[in-house]
Amino acid sequence: MTGDLQAIIEDIHQTLKPRIGEGKVADYIPELAKVDPEKFGIAVIDLKGNVFRAGDCDEPFSIQSISKVFTLTLALGKHGETTWNRVGREPSGSAFNSIVQLEHENGKPRNPFINAGAIVVSDLVMAGHTPREAIGEIVRFVQYLADDATIAIDPAVARSETATGHRNQALAHFMKSFGKLTHPVDHVLGVYFHQCALAMSCVQLARAGLFLAGNGRNPLTGHTVVSSQRARRINALMLTCGHYDGSGDFAYHVGLPGKSGVGGGILAVAPGRASVAVWSPGLNRNGNSLIGSLALEMLAAKTGWSVFGGPG
Repeated sequence: MTGDLQAIIEDIHQTLKPRIGEGKVADYIPELAKVDPEKFGIAVIDLKGNVFRAGDCDEPFSIQSISKVFTLTLALGKHGETTWNRVGREPSGSAFNSIVQLEHENGKPRNPFINAGAIVVSDLVMAGHTPREAIGEIVRFVQYLADDATIAIDPAVARSETATGHRNQALAHFMKSFGKLTHPVDHVLGVYFHQCALAMSCVQLARAGLFLAGNGRNPLTGHTVVSSQRARRINALMLTCGHYDGSGDFAYHVGLPGKSGVGGGILAVAPGRASVAVWSPGLNRNGNSLIGSLALEMLAAKTGWSVFGGPG
């Protein structure tokens, strides 16, 4: 299907090109508000390492909440199943930065992909580390996954998040009041804001997610990143919780495990087949890339990759 796949990617890009710019760029983080809304890239990497690409797929962008997949993987490596004593595994049904559920559930976040849950995961990753060491560990881990030492944090985005992240500060202090964070709030938030400011291109991101398509093993490097059981469980969480309160809709239309970020990126996984990354900064009302979601829906329909069966 290799030749076909490049043709499919190009066709999707051409079909959606007239709609580029639709949606609303995230403007509550000032640095993200500066991003050109006309960008659209897509990259697919199969388990043999073949790369299929179109559009702005080599331009780095702020991956934001997609980083939560990588920090969760790190936290599970450090703490195993005890991770779930601190954070749940259920879809939230609320906005990604909502404080309402925390009140009802005594400060335990519903899942690791909403902001409160990811802040707890950052706290877990910090175990035994200073904030600087934890941030370095996260960057090195993502570089290792993508086999690319050039991946780095965008310092302007990190500063912008730190200066304007009042809702996240509120979430963290609220959880601290329930005894759910073990480190000082400003240290945990420093780690969280910096992980969200990782800048990656679609090609780099697709490469970093390949271990989730390869049953826990990166087929390009031969490294086993996690057990096959853990890869399956991370994929399950991405399918049910990866798109905030739009996760059910994404599962319905696309049918692939995925994780979005308000920078306009989405990482999607076709288990046993490929890793996919799309980027288009305009967001839909749930905070997910509007064009990116449509591109993945078209890809799943044309390839039959939906985990629920296909083609669509």
